[in-house]
Amino acid sequence: MSEFATEIERRTLALEQPFSIARGTATDTEVVFVRIEDADGLVGIGGAAPTRHYGETAATVEAVLPDLLEIVEAVGNVHRIEQIERRMRESIRGNPAARTAVSIALHDLATKRLGIPLYQYWGLDPTETLESSYTIGIDETQTMREKTEAARERGFGTLKVKLGTDRDEEIVRTVREAAPNVRLFVDANEAWTPKEAVERIDRLAPYGLEFVEQPVPAENPEGLKYVYERSRLPIAADESCLVSADVPKIADRCDIVNLKLAKCGGLREAIRLIHTARAHGLEVLAGCMTESNASIAPAAHLAPLLDYADLDGSLLLAEDPYDGVPMPGGEIDLAGLERPGTGAVRSS
Repeated sequence: MSEFATEIERRTLALEQPFSIARGTATDTEVVFVRIEDADGLVGIGGAAPTRHYGETAATVEAVLPDLLEIVEAVGNVHRIEQIERRMRESIRGNPAARTAVSIALHDLATKRLGIPLYQYWGLDPTETLESSYTIGIDETQTMREKTEAARERGFGTLKVKLGTDRDEEIVRTVREAAPNVRLFVDANEAWTPKEAVERIDRLAPYGLEFVEQPVPAENPEGLKYVYERSRLPIAADESCLVSADVPKIADRCDIVNLKLAKCGGLREAIRLIHTARAHGLEVLAGCMTESNASIAPAAHLAPLLDYADLDGSLLLAEDPYDGVPMPGGEIDLAGLERPGTGAVRSS
């Protein structure tokens, strides 16, 4: 008889508003939920947020999850997460979002069995937290102004603005006028050439930006180095850094690495990436996709280990089937989490 009962659920979640970056526009997001129930009736919840940019879809996640869950069964001990993550990685080289969903569910179940929140399992102080940014997607300039004003009214003090248009400076100027006192990051999502990046950063620097994320395509590492060596602002690498093994390759061409659970393949690997980045003198940002709290919540527990957070993916949804870690005005409130596990629970 199996020790675990498992369930896989594929959902399409509508976005509150169309969301655009340099690569295109989305009106919804497809996610896959995983639930692992033990013999005592405790349930671990995980979420996959696949993206075609990294070669995954909801269909590929659904296809590989049964094989991944068989590994959980074969190991038979929910607390042997390191072993399970390694065996999943060896069994299925790609599909990081699918592997992450199982990893999250295992961490959620293991900590529920212990009766503690995930941050405590990792030995972290919940008061050593930070504020998540709220993302302003590409839109008409006046609409971006209105979205900025709305975010400020909701209490967000840190904003991230998507760029990659022929009016990038106009966008940043407009956002800064609408929110003169916020911390401001920008993200080009690989849209610029190296020369364009340096020129645009020169023009954007006076607007008080904290960093520029992924200015050039990941396929051009020398271009990233060119920008890093000439930039007036710190550079964050996102698409250029997927897993911990990528950190040494980009350590001499950025200041910050962007960790995303959906691209690294699991929570154990996420922590390895953080420590690898620290060993190379880099700062760490935790980002996300447009996704549910089922996968945002565990990332929030990493807050005490981070320099920056961009964990607003669930806030961009019209409706999320899960609640997660409290995040009023973007402030990641781990100390306010009053339940064990990751904090992800079905919305009432």
